[in-house]
Formats: sequence, structure tokens, C-alpha cells
Amino acid sequence: MPNFWSDDVTKGAILYSFQDSYEMGTSMIELQRKVLQRSIIEAAGQEFKVLVVDKQSRGLIDNVLREDDILHGNVTNIEQIEEPRDLNPDMDAVYVLTPQPHIVDCLLADMEQQRYRRSFLVWTSELDHHLRRRIECLPTARDQIADYKTLYVDYYPRETQLVTFRDPSSFFILFHPDCSNLVRGHLEALAQKVVSICVSLGEYPAVRYYRPRAPTHEAGVLCSHLARFIQEALDSHARLHPNYPPPTSTPKPRAILLITDRTMDLLSPLVHEFTYQAMALDLLDIKDGDKLTYLNTVNQGRPNEETKEVEIGEADKIWTANRHMHMKDLLGKIVDDFKKFREAHPQFAENDGASTSVNTIKDMLAGLPEFSEKKEAFSLHLDMAEKCMKIFQENKLLDLGSVEQSLATGLDEDYKKPKNLADQIVRLMDDESVPQEARLRLLILYILYRGGLLNGDIQKLHAHAQLQAQDRDTIDNLDLLGARVRKPLKDMSSRPDPIFPTKPPAGPLEEEVSLSRYEPAMRSMLEEQIQGTLDPLIFPPTKPHLEGNGIGIDMAAQQTSLRTANKPTWARTRPVANEQRQRILVLMAGGATYAEARACYQVSQNASKEVFLITSHMLTPKLFLHQLRGLNLDKRRLDIPAERPPPKAPAHLFERQQAPGLPQQQKPKQASQPLPNTIPPTAAMHNMSLNSKPENGARPIGAFNPSLPSSPATGQAGKLKKNKDEGEKKKKKHHFFK
Repeated sequence: MPNFWSDDVTKGAILYSFQDSYEMGTSMIELQRKVLQRSIIEAAGQEFKVLVVDKQSRGLIDNVLREDDILHGNVTNIEQIEEPRDLNPDMDAVYVLTPQPHIVDCLLADMEQQRYRRSFLVWTSELDHHLRRRIECLPTARDQIADYKTLYVDYYPRETQLVTFRDPSSFFILFHPDCSNLVRGHLEALAQKVVSICVSLGEYPAVRYYRPRAPTHEAGVLCSHLARFIQEALDSHARLHPNYPPPTSTPKPRAILLITDRTMDLLSPLVHEFTYQAMALDLLDIKDGDKLTYLNTVNQGRPNEETKEVEIGEADKIWTANRHMHMKDLLGKIVDDFKKFREAHPQFAENDGASTSVNTIKDMLAGLPEFSEKKEAFSLHLDMAEKCMKIFQENKLLDLGSVEQSLATGLDEDYKKPKNLADQIVRLMDDESVPQEARLRLLILYILYRGGLLNGDIQKLHAHAQLQAQDRDTIDNLDLLGARVRKPLKDMSSRPDPIFPTKPPAGPLEEEVSLSRYEPAMRSMLEEQIQGTLDPLIFPPTKPHLEGNGIGIDMAAQQTSLRTANKPTWARTRPVANEQRQRILVLMAGGATYAEARACYQVSQNASKEVFLITSHMLTPKLFLHQLRGLNLDKRRLDIPAERPPPKAPAHLFERQQAPGLPQQQKPKQASQPLPNTIPPTAAMHNMSLNSKPENGARPIGAFNPSLPSSPATGQAGKLKKNKDEGEKKKKKHHFFK
């Protein structure tokens, strides 16, 4: 039997990710699908086995794999470790588990019961050495464990270049004033997930992070701390795994990891976006959960009319091909695509002379039962696009969008200082056609544009907009994200200069382009990074002593010719022959917008790079306002998962069972309860300083306090051990960001 703690097994699992990332290019979904499927199939081998998962690992698998893909790989059935299961001592099991304490308890209970003959363990991320020790202490573990692998897949690819962690509570942990005790554990967890993505891609990136010029909010040092957690985690992984990063046969520029947070751009979650994906998720009733789903009515007005929930995802080719297209262009393209579809099928010959309008197309599709899949796809997007344009007209989004663009860019359509904005805003707020949520967004944009307003002016605009009392809390909570809301009567200071000022275009703009003058700050950040002009004072590196001009030294640059040696690989806009495209990873802490996702795809295409967006969750304007409103609520009302009691292994797992066919004992014995998690205090963390050296001896704003106790939200020790100095800790309680 192999040593299941050896590094050789773990290295092999990592190499799956490296190899696949080079083979498949940009698709994070395909990368994770192949890694998981191959690991399960290879663990199963030639004999049939049971696949055992937990709730979280099941979500990771279901996100990229169909159940049939698994069952066709010598897997007889799929069981969940937390649920009651029969003993199956004649069958081997492949475990795909998340390395959590209560899941280890479940695994130990299975092994004590000898529920299966042998166990092939596959962990979704690195198993903590304290949890390893608990498995080692089980006498029967070495006899039962046949193989052990670590995969770095504890994230959820949502699109080819978009990865989320499905954690909306991250916003509250990072910005709610009463969640300081959760911040450290949350940043550590974020760092480990980012490392998993880097390992999956085979990248050891140079790290840069957003540092606000003059932060006034407590979370102004968030990116600084997060960057250092990530850098330490990357360095630690490299020390423990000599094959990371892997060598390549062709020149490969070093990847860049840009770390930023929601406070860098408060405009993107508020401005109306008129590209298909962002507009649809803003205006339509699309459920944005583990999957994007929409209630679509097919065969409308016919006897076989039906309404059903449709998934909108990467399998939908119309969606992936058009989601970043402007709405005006989208309608024309769908009509053109349908014309081509009609020309390819003789059934449409009798309609050649008819005009091809949206309603005509929908009528034609309703009569084509033999093309049901294509029919439903066209019908779905025609319906969604038609509803978007209807709302656009009814809610006067043309006028509203024009004012929003001036507020967001600080320039009018002629790229001059806008005039009479206040009058236009009041007129829109008095218009009953403009929804209340849109009025609130407009008011917030005006406050951000002015850099704060007098309290009396805010009250007047609030009355014009007929907003609710709770909307005042939403506005006031902008302070927690670094925005100034109210300013004194005699304060004549102007708003701070934007990080990336809007640049006038070379030529005149068309109408639809004038409604899209604003681009997220993320796009400007990426473009300046590629051009080598990104300000190192606002985006410093984590290792300035090892990196030239604030940018990472490219390890592959040493292998380039003298002709290209004077131009670092991170600054090239086009790759040289036989060179792999550089990867840029962007971490947006606190949630990202669909406009920012679009920017990543467009920069990838324009600059021949591979840009990946990583975030806790995706933000729509409605969700952003909802979360902003919650920043002054009692955190107990927010139901933050990290505040819940640590999950425990179900009691039924520790009840002694009999294998099928054996006589029942009269009094079944109890299996041993889970071992206490005896994790020693992390004294090193107490003494660690995460701050860069202060200038002129001054303490940085929000400087990290080294006396801060480790957060109980890390999930490692839970509540299993009390510190004897608990009373002393209470006296030393401080905010994380202070």
C-alpha cells in the first residue's frame, strides 16, 4: 500500500491541473470538469466502486459534471457522507470530500464501522495537518486507505473566464462594522481559494494590490492584508511542492494577480448597462443562484403553450455568443441568425416573402416541433430581448442612462463638463415612469459625482424621489465603502480625482455608444497593466525588492532573446511566436459586476491575454443596494454562515450498524464519538505584522494590530477548546482594520 501522506501522490494530483490548463486554454469550466472526472475515474479503476461526496463537494461536482458522466466511469452509485447509508463491506469507495473537521468526523465514523472495503480519498483542497493527524490516529486507517490525492478545485467556475466562491456574505464580513472578528479567518479562506485557482492554472503570479490614495474608511487596508495573505499562501505552497510552478517547453510570461475590492469602483454596480447580459440580469426576473434560470413561455397563444424554468449558461450558444453585445446590435443579430437558419431549412420556403420581425419569427418557431431545442433557444432570447427593450421604453432608460453616463464619467456627450445636471435629475425623480430603485441609484450617483452633498440637499432630493426611510440608511452606508455622503456647509472641497479619468474618443459617437461612455475601472486597470503604465503607488507589488518598477520580474524573460530582453513580457501587447498568452487574474473582493466580467473578456480579446475574473459573488444593482442597506443592520439578522455554530457530523453515523445478511445484535454498541480537535494556539499569527513599513514613522490608516486574536471563524478549532486567557482576550478586542 502506498504511503498516503507522501508528497508524490499529491504532486500527481497537481499535475492533472497543470497539464489540463495548457491543453484547454481559457475555459475554467472545462479545466475543473476534466480534473474532477479524471480523478474519479482513475480512482475507481477497473472495479466498480461507490462514490461518496459531502454537501459542498457535491456542489463542486454538480457545477461542472453531469451524473451520467460519473456513473459511466465504473461508479455504481453516488452517496452523501452526511446521510444514512447501508454498510457495504464488499465494495470499495471513492471519497471526494472537502477538508472540514465535521467531514473528517464522518470519514472516521465510516472507517470505524468499516462501511466499505477500501477507501480512495480525494480532497478538494489541502487537508490541514491537524486533521491529517486525526486520521493517522485511527488504527484501521492505513489498512483501509488505498490511495490519497489532493485536488485544488474548491471554487466554482461560472463561465470560461469567471470564477466565483458562491459567498454573498463576503460583502458583509468585509464591510460591516460589527464583523471585525470574522475578517482574519475570511481573508485566510479567500487566500487559500485563490491559491487553488493559481495551482489549477499552473501559475505562480506576481501580486499587485489596490491601495487607495487617502482612505477614510476602516476597510481601506483590506487589499493590503489580503494581498499578503495570498502571497504567503503562494510562497508556502511553492516551498512544499517543488514542482510548482511546473516547467514549460515554450516561453511563458509570468502571470499577474491584481487584487482589488468593491470600493475601487462604486459606480459599476449602479449605472444602467445596455449590453445583453448585464441589462437582462438588471431588468428581468432572472434567478441568480447556483445557476441562472428564467421562466420562459413557449408556444405563446397556442393550445400547447407552456411555461418552464430554463437554465441560461455556457451550454447556451446564443447566450455565450451575444451576452456582451449592445442591445441594439443584439436584436439585429438574432434576426440575421434566424434568416440564416430559415435559409438552411426548406420548411420556410413559403414565408420567404414575409417580413422578418420579432413577432413573425416567434410565430414561425411555434410551428416547428421538429426543431424543439433550436426553437426554444431562439424563443428564449427573443423573449428576453423583447422584454428588455419594452422596459427600456417604459422606464425612460434613454433619458436616465444619458444622465447616469454624465455623472459616472464627469463629462457630457461632447466630453465637456456637464451643465444643468441638478435640473435633469429632479425632473427624472419627479417622473412616475422612473422606478423607485432607479431613482435611488440616480441619487447615489449624484452624491458620488459631487463628492458629498449638504444634508438639506439630500433631504430635498430624497423627497423628490419619494424614497422610503430605509433608503436613507442605504445612502448613509456609502461611508463604510469610502464614499463621502454629507459635507459641512462651508466645505468647498471638490470630489477626489478618479483613479482612471475618462478619455475622449478619437471620433464622434453613435447614440448607443454615447449611452456606454462609462467603462468600469477594472477595464482601465487591466489596460494600463498591459501597457506597463499602471501606477505603482496605487497598485504596489507585494514584493517590491524582487520586482522592477513595481511589476513582477518574469522568470521566462531570462530565456528570451536579446531583441526582446529590453521589453519585459508583462508589457507586450502581443505574444511572440510559439509563446503562450500571458494570464492576468483579477480578484474583486466584495462582489463583481457583469460589466466588469465583460471588460475582462474584451481586454482578453483585444490584447491577446487570458484574463480571469475571481470574486466571491456576482452583483446586480438590486443585490448591491440590498447588501449596502444591510450594513447598518444587527449582524444577527444577516445570517452570516461564519457566525452559525460549526457543523457537526450527524449522530446516526456513530450508531453501530450490521452488514446486510448478518444477525442483529440485541443492544447495538455506539461507535466512538469524534475526537476533540486539539489545535495548538497559533502564537505566530498573534505576532505577525501585515503592514508595509510606515513612512516618516507614522502609523498607516487602519494599521493592523498584532495583538488581534485569531478569528474563530476559520473553522479549524471551532469551539472545542477554550483559551484559559479568555478574560484577557476580551480586554484586548480590537477591530481588524484598525
